[in-house]
Amino acid sequence: MKNSFYLILIGCVLLACSTSKPEVVMVTKTIATKDTIRIANDSLDYEVIIIDAGFSSWLDSRAYPRKYHSLNYLESKNQLYVSEWNNRVLQPQLYNPNLYEMTINYDPMLRYGYEVNYLIYNYMIYFQNTNKQKLFGTVPTR
Repeated sequence: MKNSFYLILIGCVLLACSTSKPEVVMVTKTIATKDTIRIANDSLDYEVIIIDAGFSSWLDSRAYPRKYHSLNYLESKNQLYVSEWNNRVLQPQLYNPNLYEMTINYDPMLRYGYEVNYLIYNYMIYFQNTNKQKLFGTVPTR
């Protein structure tokens, strides 16, 4: 299940990063079901799908509420998390390749908007807590 999520998440982020735009008005749709969260933006032609049986309930019960962190905070944390994630994908002899299957193409010059950054950030926190990993520094818990 987790492997499918990673493949879908990374593929969608790759699609989202095809061109760099300095400022874009974001119109996103978020649809959540039992174990799937879908984020789509038709104007940028991207879609992110998070498939993980425990993430939706964790997001509802354990994550900080939306707008708790600023967009700048989320973007800076996501850059660090994604950078470390990608380093681990490239070192399968050191890190479990079942956890880190594919690189994520997160472009800091592209404005993904609050919702996308919020969900990526919280998935990274969830991933670290669930899999006992530290992508950098300490892992925030709540």
